Amino acid sequence: MQSALIRPVQPQDNAAMAAIIQQVLKEFNANKPGTAYFDQSIHDLYNSFRATAAGYWVITSQQHLWGGGGIYPTEGLPAGYCELVKLYLLPAARGRGWGKQLIVQCCTAAAEKGYTHMYLETMPELHTAIPLYEKMGFEYLTAPLGQSGHYSCTVWMVRTL
Repeated sequence: MQSALIRPVQPQDNAAMAAIIQQVLKEFNANKPGTAYFDQSIHDLYNSFRATAAGYWVITSQQHLWGGGGIYPTEGLPAGYCELVKLYLLPAARGRGWGKQLIVQCCTAAAEKGYTHMYLETMPELHTAIPLYEKMGFEYLTAPLGQSGHYSCTVWMVRTL
């Protein structure tokens, strides 16, 4: 496995990460209303995740940005819950264990911030991510939690930290 560095998002990462998020959603035909594709926050992830209760990390290798993922205290979640958000990797970065590394980073940071559970929303179109979430201990829910605004996401999962 090629080594990669996970680091906090920086202002200079904003444009590249917005492009990655939109590219991946297009790749899976998931670039529709009610998804992260239309979130204004993707264009300024650095400032969107500066709150103490949030965090966003990118994965880099050989000076190239490959993707990222974060945690956010989405409005309406139960006490102790945060949401795993905007976890996207370019196609060339998949299958290297980097998605798992990002999830571990997010879970570790969430626990350090005092969260007890991590929630996520996804959609059937992102079929390559769902098995990873299952392997990482996420279990299915029958309804969404919180008010993410992502009404096109119909797969909801949670794991204990």
